[in-house]
Amino acid sequence: MKTIAILTGGGDCPGLNAVIRGVVRAAVLKRNWKVLGIADGFDGLVDGPRIIPLDMAAVKGILPRGGTILGTSNRGNPFAYPVEEGGEVKLMDVSRRVVENFRKVGAEALIAVGGDGTLKIARQLNDQGMPVVGVPKTIDNDLRGTDVTFGYNTAVGVVTEALDRLHTTAESHNRVMVVEVMGRDAGWIALESGIAGSADVILIPEIPFDMEKVCQAILARKERGSRFSIVVVSEGAFPAGGGKIVQLTADQNLGVERLGGMGQWVAAEIARRLEIETRTVVLGHVQRGGTPSPFDRILGSRFGTKAVELVEQGSFGQMVALRGRRVEAVAIEEAVGELNRVDPEGELIRTAEDLGVMVGR
Repeated sequence: MKTIAILTGGGDCPGLNAVIRGVVRAAVLKRNWKVLGIADGFDGLVDGPRIIPLDMAAVKGILPRGGTILGTSNRGNPFAYPVEEGGEVKLMDVSRRVVENFRKVGAEALIAVGGDGTLKIARQLNDQGMPVVGVPKTIDNDLRGTDVTFGYNTAVGVVTEALDRLHTTAESHNRVMVVEVMGRDAGWIALESGIAGSADVILIPEIPFDMEKVCQAILARKERGSRFSIVVVSEGAFPAGGGKIVQLTADQNLGVERLGGMGQWVAAEIARRLEIETRTVVLGHVQRGGTPSPFDRILGSRFGTKAVELVEQGSFGQMVALRGRRVEAVAIEEAVGELNRVDPEGELIRTAEDLGVMVGR
C-alpha cells in the first residue's frame, strides 16, 4: 500500500475541500492507498509532524464546504521561518527539518495545494529530494501555467452579487459606491466582476489610474442623467505616479505584505473633487469564504484526482493545470516564474472600454 500526504498552504479559498476529497477518493477507492493530511500547511511539517488521517469518512460531506479541513498558514515558509531567539524573531531556514519530518510519517509523495508562495516552496523541496506534485490555488487567478485556478470563479460570483445589491442602494441615494476587492498584483477579480456587475469604473494594478479622468467619467455620467456610479478597485491598484497603500510591510508582517485602503482613498478623492456623496465597501475575506461554485467544485475535484494520477506516474516537480478543457501536467517552474496578470491591451480590457467602462486611463 502506497502512502501519500497532502497539505494546503496560503490563504484559504472555496474549492480546497473539493481537492482534498478528490485526492482521498482517487487514492483510496481506486488504488487502495493511504492518505495523510498535514495540518496547517508547511507549519505541520516544521513542528510535530502534525498529521490528520484522511479516509473516506474524513471527507464525507466536505465538497460544498468552504475553507480547508486541514487548516492553512500563509507564514509557514520553511526556507524563511520565523523563529524567536533572544527575544527577537528571525527568519531561518528549517527546510531540512521539514524533509526529515516528512520522511518520519512514511509518505512516499506530497501533494501541495497552494498559490505562488506555496508552489515555490514545493519546487524547492522537490529539488531537495522530497517528491512533490503541485495543485494551483488562488482566488486572484494570478498563477501562470493554468488557464484558471479554483476559487476564482466563486470569488467573482460573490463580488458580482455584491455589485448587484449595491446598485439599488447607490441609485436610491444618488451616491458613488466604491468597492474594494482582492487583487494584490493582478486585477482579474475586479475586471471580470466589474464587467459582470455593470460597474462604471474599474481600477486594477496593471493600469496605473488617472484620478482626474476617473472623476471626469463620473461627472459625465451625472451630466447624462445617471446620478450614481459604481467604482470597483483592486486592493493593489494605484494612481499614476503614486504607489500601493500598504497596511503592513513584509518586514512588519513576517514576510507577507498586507495591502488595503485604496478603496477608501479613491472614495475620498472623488468626494473631495466632485462634492458627491461617496461610500466605501471593502469586501475583504467575504470573497474567500463560503460554499464553492459548481465550477470550482468540479475543477477542484479534477485537480485532486489528476494529482494522484501524477503521483502514480512518478511525475514529481509537476503541477496540475487546466489547459483549454483538459487537465494536464506542467512543470511547477512554469507556474511560479512570473505572475499571470491582466493584459492592459488585451481583449477583456477592450471589452470593458467598449462597454463604456472607465479603466483609469
